Amino acid sequence: MRVIDTSLPEVKLIEPKVFGDPRGFFFEGWNADRYAEAGLDFRVAQSNLSRSARGVLRGLHYQWPRPQGKLVSVLEGEVYDVAVDIRHGSPNFGRWTAAVLSAENHRQLWVPEGFAHGFVVTSESALFHYLCTETYQPAGDANLRWDDPALAIDWPISDPALSGKDAIAPLLAEIALERLPVYAP
Repeated sequence: MRVIDTSLPEVKLIEPKVFGDPRGFFFEGWNADRYAEAGLDFRVAQSNLSRSARGVLRGLHYQWPRPQGKLVSVLEGEVYDVAVDIRHGSPNFGRWTAAVLSAENHRQLWVPEGFAHGFVVTSESALFHYLCTETYQPAGDANLRWDDPALAIDWPISDPALSGKDAIAPLLAEIALERLPVYAP
């Protein structure tokens, strides 16, 4: 596999080694030893799947306390995937990076603990997979506004379909510091 740096040092784009022939393909979607050798040494505590239609935007979500790191990929379709550094005190606080993930390119994005995450579906539908480092904690569930002007995320659509929770999410500047992860160099 190949690990590619993004504009945020902790967020990594991963291209697994894909073995294909006329019958189909095979690749390792997770191998603890190989990922640890590549500097991505984490424990998987939960696995999630979501299916969404074109134009659905999920995010920007995070969990605090007990943050979740996420290794995300697309099993069917295509998404524009975004990670935002929301760690109070980080030199990259409020900066974002994005990648196109699809069933065709087999790419994965590593979104570390302390980052908000979201994606928008750019294909007819998408089946999205998450490997999480922490179990979901309803009391720690949090989000921030997908179209926060201070973040200026360059989403590929302007009028996404949102959940009720995401439609009323606060701006990053409106979130109390104690509700944000803390940067630990």
